[in-house]
Amino acid sequence: MGEDIKNSLSQLTANKFLGKLITQYAHIHQRAIGSEAQEYIKQLGIRTGEWLEAYYNEPTWTPDDYAHAIVDIKNAIGGEFFISEVTADYVVVKSNKCPFGSQVKDAPHLCMMTSSVFGGIAARHFQYGEVNLRQRIALGDPNCEVMIAFKPGIESGECYKDIPITPNNGNPFTWEEDTIALLNKELKRSDDMVMKLVQELEDLKKQVENR
Repeated sequence: MGEDIKNSLSQLTANKFLGKLITQYAHIHQRAIGSEAQEYIKQLGIRTGEWLEAYYNEPTWTPDDYAHAIVDIKNAIGGEFFISEVTADYVVVKSNKCPFGSQVKDAPHLCMMTSSVFGGIAARHFQYGEVNLRQRIALGDPNCEVMIAFKPGIESGECYKDIPITPNNGNPFTWEEDTIALLNKELKRSDDMVMKLVQELEDLKKQVENR
């Protein structure tokens, strides 16, 4: 029996475990606060992208530099992204694997993280980014395909422009106090919903036991 348990866990990795936790929390969070959950993920992605940019020393990027950077970023965290097309006006990247794994199907709004990381970086380097998630593993497509435009009118997508840049020696993850207060409020709503669900399960269990 002990050996069977060991074998059943042989495929479990830290990335899979964290991916499952993140997607399940995101799913619960969305149920608790609705569409606002996607906006939080968007803002987190914009800040995460700026933090990741610090790993690259080039102050000025070409579209080719940009394409290689976003693919590097995604692959560094467990994705399988590759460049499909690079032009002066847009970039197309594809992926055979999501960094969140198949668990992303539990919370497809996490795709906003990809959109906002890509769009925020584009906006900071080219003054504009418009991200069209053409195909998404999270929605059942066989792979992901993302187009990032550096000017309006190419394809309809999520727009990113006038993205604030953290001052030198600052921290992209430092939130304004009012943002922190709002986030804490919404997260508390998520936690309250979880506790309510737990209580409902306990009540159901008691009803079954009393039959």
